[in-house]
Amino acid sequence: MERHNWDQQNIYGGGFHDGAYQRKTSKRAVTDYGSSMVHWMRNRQPRYKGSPRVELERPSPSYIADMLPPLAKPHNPADAIPAKHLHSSLNKARHAVNVVRWTPEGRRLLTGSYSGEFTLWNGTAFNFETIMQAHDVAIRATTYSHNEDWLLSACNDGVIKYWQPNFNNVKAIQAHQDPIRGISFSPNDTKFVTASDDATLKIFDFSGGVEESTLTGHQWDVKTVDWHPTKGLLVSGSKDHQVKLWDPRTGRCLTTLHGHKNTLSKTLFEPSRGQLLATSGRDQVARVFDLRMMRDICLLRGHEKEVSTLTWHPFHTCLLSTGGNDGSIYHYLLNEPNTPANTTTSIPPYDSADPKNAPAQTIYPAHRLQHAHDMPVWSLDWHPLGHILASGSNDRVTRFWTRARPGETDCFNDRWHIGGEAAEMQGTFDKRNGKRSMREEEEMEIEDEADGLVDQTMPSRNQATLPGLPGLTLPNANAGNDGTSVGGLQIRGALPAANNLPPPPIIPPPGGIPGMDPAKFAELLASGKLPPPPPPPGMHGQGFPPPPPLPPNFDFSKFPPGLFPPPIPIIPPPSQDPGTGVLPGLSDNPGGGAGASIRRRGPLPSQQESLKMEQQKGKYRPVR
Repeated sequence: MERHNWDQQNIYGGGFHDGAYQRKTSKRAVTDYGSSMVHWMRNRQPRYKGSPRVELERPSPSYIADMLPPLAKPHNPADAIPAKHLHSSLNKARHAVNVVRWTPEGRRLLTGSYSGEFTLWNGTAFNFETIMQAHDVAIRATTYSHNEDWLLSACNDGVIKYWQPNFNNVKAIQAHQDPIRGISFSPNDTKFVTASDDATLKIFDFSGGVEESTLTGHQWDVKTVDWHPTKGLLVSGSKDHQVKLWDPRTGRCLTTLHGHKNTLSKTLFEPSRGQLLATSGRDQVARVFDLRMMRDICLLRGHEKEVSTLTWHPFHTCLLSTGGNDGSIYHYLLNEPNTPANTTTSIPPYDSADPKNAPAQTIYPAHRLQHAHDMPVWSLDWHPLGHILASGSNDRVTRFWTRARPGETDCFNDRWHIGGEAAEMQGTFDKRNGKRSMREEEEMEIEDEADGLVDQTMPSRNQATLPGLPGLTLPNANAGNDGTSVGGLQIRGALPAANNLPPPPIIPPPGGIPGMDPAKFAELLASGKLPPPPPPPGMHGQGFPPPPPLPPNFDFSKFPPGLFPPPIPIIPPPSQDPGTGVLPGLSDNPGGGAGASIRRRGPLPSQQESLKMEQQKGKYRPVR
């Protein structure tokens, strides 16, 4: 499906880093799906012609190059089960991760924490990119619009914020007085619905941010809500153990599904066809309902504690992943019951004589990640291509999971499957090296976060700049401790000191000096008696003699205009580093240590300017 490369930064003494020692970094997993996508696009053909004639994958490392993405195998959902751990990402200031959400293009993962912060992680190397304070309190829900132009986030204060793809906050509305637990867009992105602890659902007009209707009917806190991907249909789950279907046009409750015996934690429509509805609750069971029969057809068992969240695969309609309060992640195949030994296998209601009254089929996990997290799993989300699953937990860690490559078997006996002690006994996990590698990963994340937070503010409007060159700041005008400037153009490369510069060569004008005999000028030039030109102003004491004083009562008006040019303002040179002769702030080593070379980020755009651009389009003009 994809190749897993190992990107390692090899640092040796005396090479490209001037022989300076720098700490050797550990391996970082990099998942590249480009080769598998190109391989599939090169050999694919219309479905009516059958499957492409490519060699099937076999359990051998030589078949890694033949891996195909999940989209190429619509009838093999088992190949998309993410059984391998890729990377664990954590912030310097750790907080519980309440929400994980892939960006629509799949290049980054957005996480919302208990502290109200947004964190962006790279979707290929899984390293830190940036962090920002999005809300003042815990973030509880996020959702992207179907046209991929907007992001909505909701928090414990009942506030909903509008975000652009570049994370400019252009609007905020007070939707509820209690915490918001769920939010979802309508199929055409003109409206969105919210679920709150005040036992109500509210439908808002997106463009105006105005409440249109309030749906009442639940007797307790509403914990989750979802809008059907193609129809005008809402589903909500509450603390009153009920699942309700709503008509968003009239606000009427269409039906109530009684199946769970405890608080609902998640309700989610199947995104591809929209015929199935999955629900999970604190009764340790997840259920799958068929909207055409308006009843539950599958009963997902196996969790030993509450089921805290679930998610559908973006392409395989029969692959469902759930997260538990004990930190486990289970993957279910709805067309494979996977019944344990000494257990009676049940049949699906479709195959029974009386589908309406037949009991639901019991499904057991096709794969278990029993030790995926140390604390409850709050959120799961699939990559848009369906090859990576991201999980966020109360243990403050964001983890990435993918399918195993052909020939890999050790990943099924690692610490995530059988626990740290059992894996150590089998030799698939070294506790001492595991702690060391985890510490190295934490240090790498801290370094990535420190690098990503440099130059994240707009340049000051009052900073000194070179005359006639806007955007080019003066050296050391606003340099930080590490030699980097905030905003503006950053100069790369060292400038030699002024006292090391040789005097400029004397270039005689063509035809000699006006008013002098050309033969006499040539004689003076050949004899070397031609006096040097006077030094530029401001350079006295730099090895140049002072200019001769002007005669007293010197009158400039007696000379033709333009003979004497106006004085040129010269900026005094900044202080230099004695020993290197390099102007501070202008070296090619912004990190301060020898051998360092750090790429800095440009400033983020102003939110005020973005709001003005939107107001010019006729939006957000009424005063809230």
